[in-house]
Amino acid sequence: MSKATGLKICENMTIDSDLEGDAGWVPFDAPSLVGESLRFVSGDPHGERFRARYYRDAEQHLHARIWFGPETEGPPGHAHGGSVAAVMDEALGLAAWAAGYPIVVGNLNVSFRNMLPLQKVVTVESRVISVEGRKIMVHGRIFLGATTFAEAQCLCITIPGK
Repeated sequence: MSKATGLKICENMTIDSDLEGDAGWVPFDAPSLVGESLRFVSGDPHGERFRARYYRDAEQHLHARIWFGPETEGPPGHAHGGSVAAVMDEALGLAAWAAGYPIVVGNLNVSFRNMLPLQKVVTVESRVISVEGRKIMVHGRIFLGATTFAEAQCLCITIPGK
């Protein structure tokens, strides 16, 4: 085994431990709920783009720990806005599914608050805010400590017959 390979294994173990949830969070098996459609963001748990783990808290709100890898780079050393939006799309849509609403995203508005540094594990929190007929409104944010990197509002539409 090369030194580079050994280093990568060590880095993966550190990243994986950083993806652990907070006390009281229960791991959430997202692919079992929505199938293989979660490939873009959370489909490669050991890749260099994203690494993600989902959790639910005592109130059943969805949370995630996400690592933005080097393949998400936009501005030097920071995540591309499109990669941040992709995470918000998956996490907020999944929050609706987890709450019992099979949906597609109809509109996603992302407000970028701070540049998100690469290779940091951040937290995503999301929750269903309102339900009106087939319209489900979900809000969320990506943060680390006191720093919010992005906030989003997502209008989801339930899939007829699901």
